[in-house]
Amino acid sequence: MGGNVIKWLGHSCFQIQTSKGKVIFIDPWITGNPVCPIKLDDVTKVNIVLVTHDHFDHIADAAAISKKAGAVVIGFPETVGKLKTGHALPEGHVVFGGIGMNIGGSTNIEGVSITMTQAFHSSETGMPGGYIIRLEDGKTIYHSGDTGIFSSMKLLGELYPLDLTMLPIGSCFTMDPFQAAQALKLLQPKRVIPMHYKTFPILEQDASRFVNQAKKEAPGVEVIVLKPGEEYTL
Repeated sequence: MGGNVIKWLGHSCFQIQTSKGKVIFIDPWITGNPVCPIKLDDVTKVNIVLVTHDHFDHIADAAAISKKAGAVVIGFPETVGKLKTGHALPEGHVVFGGIGMNIGGSTNIEGVSITMTQAFHSSETGMPGGYIIRLEDGKTIYHSGDTGIFSSMKLLGELYPLDLTMLPIGSCFTMDPFQAAQALKLLQPKRVIPMHYKTFPILEQDASRFVNQAKKEAPGVEVIVLKPGEEYTL
């Protein structure tokens, strides 16, 4: 098998197929997502599901995918609790024996190392978060979750040198293009994929402002703009 294939499914939802054949879903919102190019029936093999917070546009299909594919769900204790009680997610499908994990916690699932990070947003249960994902071949990815910019992004970039980061640019609920470009200066990733835009009329409708701002603020970072359904191989 070749490299790690990252597919953007619109909004903050990503599918990662690792070079060793593992499949990771992040913030799975497929059902009702107006820009998602696939249907839930198209999802078959999944090993890990990461949930950053409990807003519907990030958690909608987490339990269904886990139950269908037998995937391990990672999220805050209170948020996975919501999935267990409200979406009939079996306790055995949740990391750490049904407990979930919290900011700073790490786990290793079938060779994929996952560390939960802070984010600045809202969540009805638990807190918002992000994830540092270290794949089997050493490639390191940061999905920030929904967040505003925060200064300790610099520390995250120092602790975990990033091959790729996914950052929201949509404004209203998250960073806007200007703040996201500033975040690149802190994180210093090699590459970035913008996310959390275009889905709703209230959000930024394309990535052009972010691309232009990133060229000014972080010219050494490669900006990868995907359309929903498109893939990038890392």
